[in-house]
Amino acid sequence: MTPRTSAPAPAAARDTALDQLCINTIRALAMDAVQRADSGHPGTPMALAPLAYVLWQRHLRYNPANPDWFGRDRFVLSVGHACMLLYSVLYLTGYDLSLEDLKQFRQWGSRTPGHSEHGLTPGVEATTGPLGQGVGNAVGMALARAHLAAQFNRGGGHTIVDHHTYFLASDGDLMEGASHEACSLAGHLKLDGLIGIYDDNRITIDGTTDLTFSDDTAKRFEAYGWDVARVADGNDLGALDAALTAARRVTDRPSLIIVRTHIAFGSPHKQDTPEAHGAPLGEDEVKLTKQNLGWPSLEPFHVPAEALAHWRRALERGARLEAEWQQRYDRYRAAYPDLAAELERRLAGRLPEGWDAELPTFPAKDLQATRAASGKVLNAIAPRLPELIGGSADLAGSTNVVFKNGGDVAAGNWGGRNIHFGVREHAMGAILSGLALHGGVRPVGSTFLIFSEYMRPPIRLAALSRLPTIYVFSHDSIGLGEDGPTHQPVEQLASLRAIPGLTVIRPADAAEVVEAWRVAILHRDGPVALVLTRQKVAVIDRARYAPPNGLRLGAYVLADEGKGGKGGKPAIILMASGSEVELILGAYERLVAERIAARALSVPSLELFARQPQEYRDAVLPPAVRARLAVEAAAPQPWYRWVGDRGAVLGIERFGASAPYQRIYQELGLTVENVVRKAKELLGG
Repeated sequence: MTPRTSAPAPAAARDTALDQLCINTIRALAMDAVQRADSGHPGTPMALAPLAYVLWQRHLRYNPANPDWFGRDRFVLSVGHACMLLYSVLYLTGYDLSLEDLKQFRQWGSRTPGHSEHGLTPGVEATTGPLGQGVGNAVGMALARAHLAAQFNRGGGHTIVDHHTYFLASDGDLMEGASHEACSLAGHLKLDGLIGIYDDNRITIDGTTDLTFSDDTAKRFEAYGWDVARVADGNDLGALDAALTAARRVTDRPSLIIVRTHIAFGSPHKQDTPEAHGAPLGEDEVKLTKQNLGWPSLEPFHVPAEALAHWRRALERGARLEAEWQQRYDRYRAAYPDLAAELERRLAGRLPEGWDAELPTFPAKDLQATRAASGKVLNAIAPRLPELIGGSADLAGSTNVVFKNGGDVAAGNWGGRNIHFGVREHAMGAILSGLALHGGVRPVGSTFLIFSEYMRPPIRLAALSRLPTIYVFSHDSIGLGEDGPTHQPVEQLASLRAIPGLTVIRPADAAEVVEAWRVAILHRDGPVALVLTRQKVAVIDRARYAPPNGLRLGAYVLADEGKGGKGGKPAIILMASGSEVELILGAYERLVAERIAARALSVPSLELFARQPQEYRDAVLPPAVRARLAVEAAAPQPWYRWVGDRGAVLGIERFGASAPYQRIYQELGLTVENVVRKAKELLGG
């Protein structure tokens, strides 16, 4: 199938003096901001200014006075280095962003950082920059929209979830594997209301794209199942308008519009060159470009009054669009008050009363893999939290992230709760972020801990954006056994714990899994990673040891000379997370039997513990007790902060092996006997 090509429009339709003045205002602001910062990417905003003008003036539904209006269209700038395009449009249309903010581009404390950040700049829907991520975010937003539409829209004119999701992608976005994964899934699911725009400027930092990129993008997206159209000239306003209009009429699949543009359009010496990609044009070239474009002033940051007035008509238009949507919603609320109340609860992130009233309990000494316990807890809370939605990267049977009776998300059946992401961890991470950014759903994604490596970029961006995503990582250590070192995580826990704002929880047993899920659901100020075992571990006898609700504090005293925390000052403190808590409890009992005053700590989350008041941390880890031993079947680095200068870490600083997990633990020294020996060494024998 040949992509549709929008025919050139009559000159009067595509080009008026005021249109060009408004477009060139974006170009001038982008040049000036990058030049003042002496850093940035001016060329792409200059190329895409006509597209932004047509999209924001004629198609996108938004209200600058209320950036979070639910009925708005979503726009994701996946080509994040072109953020001056977005900042300029946000300022011009009347968002809470000033000309002074644009002058502070890329400066300390400004609201206009070098790549756009959600939550910092009004109107920025997603934090982007690492290429390909915004494409996945947009797919997640479109999926959230389709899911909520299936659940809440009703006939008879009661359609309240009907917005579109747009993304703007570059050559680099489409080279990155994340975009391939996400767009493949979007095509498979036939997500309507998703419109991608590909800026085909054929320039990257190193040179022209033909150095590395000869894909037929149109055929690739057609093969994914997308509707594809071309605009041969990115300055042709009529053709851009027609292509966007046609894309909005497509209701059975996502759409991609391929727009041929010229980087740094209007620059006499740098148009269509790599030099315009990631560096200022230079003061002389900025002046020459402004003269070439017929710009009325050579003064930096000049904004013609007539252009600003025309752009600011968006305030009136946005207020009208929101008011019309609100009228529809008021009629909907009157007809379906319960549905409206539920949607409002979800959008506000409020939990229903009693959501955790029927969490499962697990008998002491029962052998239960924490991944299995997690599946039981998830399905205990799922009926009370219908906003939970998610799945796995083709590992649902292993991670136990399956919503029983929840239905599968599929083309035409977007109201299901089980998302089959396929073997696409990278896209899964970005899509989860998009689901969270959209609102109204709480996303859960799962895979083996080793494959979190494929997800690090979107996890990092989720943490930077403080998104309430939940990751479930099973098969958490050498304890997975026979699959061998390719699948056995060693450095992954340390790697995840190094991400600021990510809360990592590795529960010791099934009882702690219950508390881990409680913490994850309550925590909305950033992502949470639940790290779970493949192998069975014994449920700790809570009649003998402390209750598991100490998990919410990150670390708590499980046993202190056998008296549940009521003993005297310990001589040594043993601490561990996950399955290794069983080891330190065994060692604790042996040390106490030898009249060595010991304390055993469960430390399921170093991040939660670090957030506690110093008084609590000192009570759990008394500064006077210098003999401290941490035990974990993973790289030891995160523990050195807590064991101090006289403590030690019994961890793993090599890859695992292929064998039954009991043998691997024994060979690598993760045994009760070795913990006791190490403890005695710390005590001087």
